[in-house]
Amino acid sequence: MTKTLIVVDNTDCLPQLDDLQYLTFDAYLADYPKANEPKMRVINLCDSSQYLSKGYYCSLLAEARQHKVLPSVSTINDVRDGDKLDAWLVVRPDSQLSAAISEHAVELNVYFGWTEQAEFSKLARQAFDKFPMPAMKLVVMRVADGVSAQVSPLSVAELDEHQHSLFIQRLQRFTEKVWRANTASSKRYRWDLAILVDPEEQQPPSDKEAVKRFIKAAGKMGIHAETITAKQAAQLGEFDALFIRETTAIDHHTYRLARKAEQEGLVVIDDPTSILRCCNKVFLHDAFSYNKVPSLKTQTVIAASEEVLDALEQTFGYPMVLKMPEGSFSKGVYKVDNRDELKDKLQTLLVSSALVLVQEFLYTEYDWRIGVLNGRAIYACRYHMARKHWQIYNHGAKRFSSGGFETLPTFEVPKQVLDAAIKACAMIGKGLYGVDIKQRDNHVYVIEVNDNPSIEHGVEDKYLGNELYMLIMQEFANRLELRGKIHA
Repeated sequence: MTKTLIVVDNTDCLPQLDDLQYLTFDAYLADYPKANEPKMRVINLCDSSQYLSKGYYCSLLAEARQHKVLPSVSTINDVRDGDKLDAWLVVRPDSQLSAAISEHAVELNVYFGWTEQAEFSKLARQAFDKFPMPAMKLVVMRVADGVSAQVSPLSVAELDEHQHSLFIQRLQRFTEKVWRANTASSKRYRWDLAILVDPEEQQPPSDKEAVKRFIKAAGKMGIHAETITAKQAAQLGEFDALFIRETTAIDHHTYRLARKAEQEGLVVIDDPTSILRCCNKVFLHDAFSYNKVPSLKTQTVIAASEEVLDALEQTFGYPMVLKMPEGSFSKGVYKVDNRDELKDKLQTLLVSSALVLVQEFLYTEYDWRIGVLNGRAIYACRYHMARKHWQIYNHGAKRFSSGGFETLPTFEVPKQVLDAAIKACAMIGKGLYGVDIKQRDNHVYVIEVNDNPSIEHGVEDKYLGNELYMLIMQEFANRLELRGKIHA
């Protein structure tokens, strides 16, 4: 159970709300932390406009006591001096925002990411995402490259009667929907898990039914799990763990959120190191080569000169496969059948990447996918090639298609396949991975390791069923338990 404290300069300035405790900074300083206290969340409403003020120290002490606090010390420092670049937000205006701004600057109050002026609602949410704090003042004006908003702290004591009423409404809504909703129905849970998803993604790693089963399995492990999107990044610090079920990339918010979560002490799968290593096939190629992981003959190319083409033809012959260093779901992978195709595709790819991987072509009826969690194989699939295609996904088809699949118990998988999968993952880390392997006779070849493997209901879980979700949530519980012992 998580307890919410609201720390104020004066307890008379706010009405009592059910299940919320108000106390002064002096009381918070004297009475906390307490022995055997539950997880604590603090909303700091003290005036923090001055350095080393009570408001500043409230957030500083909350962080030292491992209480989740809004605003953080870093946010207070960012916005305390409105002339600093850190305290500015620059956005590209949409039509509604452009129409709302005249030649003169517009001032507005923002309470927990909400403003009374509806035309500025999107901007208010953006400001709250960047500077999470209970109340702020925005001075909005036009600039050459869009709209600029100067951010400064807003004290509750500055609000008039109408503004004060609005603030109380938003405070109550925030604590109920964002912070308190989890605790009221989750008293039996020890931890909170955020599952990052993108509702608009066409090919997500997990479908909606699989995500529901992850949430249910988490509950059985004492973990309250809920989905969040990238737009809710400001709430990340309210959780104990992050599970990424959105396709990852290095130059992408998934990597940035994984980094942020890890820095804040959350248990993270996919961890940022795994994303960094798995998302770049150049790293995988070198790691496989140096550590003797069985893989296909591969070469790194930096030019498309006639000499390079001659050497590739001599080394690989046709067909050969070209790969962009980053890609997922078979994207950025091309088969070329002659010199003209090789030269044309290589020149095209080198425009957007300094390196291109060239790999020998090996056709098989199916690819193995071995799911590995913390060095242990937990599921196995055979993905068959898409109809009349050489990959399991055919992105060039009029209607996107993929081949069939078979899900097997891991004890029915050839030993050399399992050994290769586990050895490849040892080069990456101890996360959750999907290893793609080709097999011809008794020879196996690791194609790549995916940090964000597909786990869909009715596919990867077809043999283990709900047990697959339980295994993954058990790993989160184990890591959260270990984290608690380390911090104790």
